[in-house]
Amino acid sequence: MLDDKDIQKMMEVFPTKDDLKEAVENLVTKDDFNDLQTSVDAYVKKADAYFQEMVMLSHKVDRHEKWFHQIAEKLGMKLEY
Repeated sequence: MLDDKDIQKMMEVFPTKDDLKEAVENLVTKDDFNDLQTSVDAYVKKADAYFQEMVMLSHKVDRHEKWFHQIAEKLGMKLEY
């Protein structure tokens, strides 16, 4: 037969109703996940736009550098880095 000590030991090991209610309240919901997914999607969109801008800027700088070399060649100058 179970005595008070045994019941007390079991209460320390097994979760109570209140423990389970608290655990359920702290679970992540679909809305929480959707909010996170929306945030990640927005960040990815911004990162992709930034990457595309950097690629375009790199091409623009390369084009300007080519022009500078062409101008220097026509002027008989040597450009040094």
